[in-house]
Amino acid sequence: MSISFKELKAKILSKEIDTVLVSLSDMQGRLVGKRVTGKAFLDYVHKETHFCNYLYTVDFDMYTVPGFKSSSWDTGYGDMTVIPDQNTIKILPWLEKTALILGDAFEHDGVTPLNHSTREILKQAILKANKMGFEPMIGSELEFFLFKQTYEEIHENNYKNLKETSWYIEDYMIFQTSKEEGFNQELRNSLMESGVYVECTKGEAAPGQQEINVVYTDALNMADNHILIKNAVKEIAYKNNRAASFMAKYNKDVCGSSCHIHNSLFGTKSKKNIFYDAKDSLGMSKIFKSYVAGQILFLRDLSIFLAPNVNSYKRFQEGSFAPTTAAWGLDNRTAGFRLAGHGNSIRIECRVPGADVNPYLAFSGLILAGLYGIENNLKLEDPLKGNIYQNKKAKIVPGTLREAIEIAKKSKLLPKIFLPDVLEHYIHSAQWEQSEYDKSVNDWEHKRYFERG
Repeated sequence: MSISFKELKAKILSKEIDTVLVSLSDMQGRLVGKRVTGKAFLDYVHKETHFCNYLYTVDFDMYTVPGFKSSSWDTGYGDMTVIPDQNTIKILPWLEKTALILGDAFEHDGVTPLNHSTREILKQAILKANKMGFEPMIGSELEFFLFKQTYEEIHENNYKNLKETSWYIEDYMIFQTSKEEGFNQELRNSLMESGVYVECTKGEAAPGQQEINVVYTDALNMADNHILIKNAVKEIAYKNNRAASFMAKYNKDVCGSSCHIHNSLFGTKSKKNIFYDAKDSLGMSKIFKSYVAGQILFLRDLSIFLAPNVNSYKRFQEGSFAPTTAAWGLDNRTAGFRLAGHGNSIRIECRVPGADVNPYLAFSGLILAGLYGIENNLKLEDPLKGNIYQNKKAKIVPGTLREAIEIAKKSKLLPKIFLPDVLEHYIHSAQWEQSEYDKSVNDWEHKRYFERG
């Protein structure tokens, strides 16, 4: 749980905390913000502060991408108002005397929400669910690779000859993960101290690959926790002279890193999982079935929100545990959607996103697609069985970002759940990412064409 403003104030006055990270998520799902002195935070920053509004129009390199209507050289790249959400205050024990608070982005007037800001998009999705009597509950599982080198060493070596923390697959292996426990134990305990309820860490299905699982919570809190977890992994790795990567597919010869999203709906009044129906042969309520049907219907159209980068699509390979189809199955890890849990813990797991996903956008898309299914009483087809990679009945997920962009541009479904300016904004962002890749020259080209071309 987060701590209260009153508790934070006491820690600042007692000199236990002297720095507050006032932050929000950018389009890529990274923490951006300011380090504010404790005194300034208590005096006035806790009410509002200002960031340049270009933060929602820059790419990974912080390049000012042309063509956005919301902010550009023509608009003067003005300020947006950031109002800290006092429900998000956390102490960060891995950083000395430091706390974090996340904020909501508004236009310069401090009144009008910034529609294309990632947290606002998710808040609107949750508001729609609440009006229908539902509270979306989500748990996101994150995978990443851990390396024995520092970020600086890897950069100086041009990202070649990377050394993972193991040389063999360590999925569930206790001995190998004992070698990595100095990092993982600090990660688990630090997050627990900050208020993120960690269940476990474990080795994953490639050398050096890790997974961290946290206990599900409401969708907004989960998205807030998600971006904090990624930042914590990188910062704690840095402290331990290690490096961590959340690339969806860092190495073509091993499996990629996923972000499996477990989601369900609770009743706003009952506070119980409304996906469960003891009378149904699969334990699935009618609402649950329509919700899943909506997500399956929208999956291909939602791809730029679930797989936002060029690299994201290199993870979708048969036999890699990364799904290639918009289909569902019963506890079947070859499906894009897996029915998981039983009884009151029953839920649907979307296995499509990689670890590079922005949780606010992915959660929003899945929630809104599911609600569309409920509103339109969509019927859920029977689950597919066996090796769904090879099932020709299932629709294939887009194979490239370019294909996903074209699907999104032509989609008749996405305008039913997203505002026009939000769609335009994120399609433009995806187009820029694709165009930058198209202009690049990479190692594959050097190896193939430098001498023999």
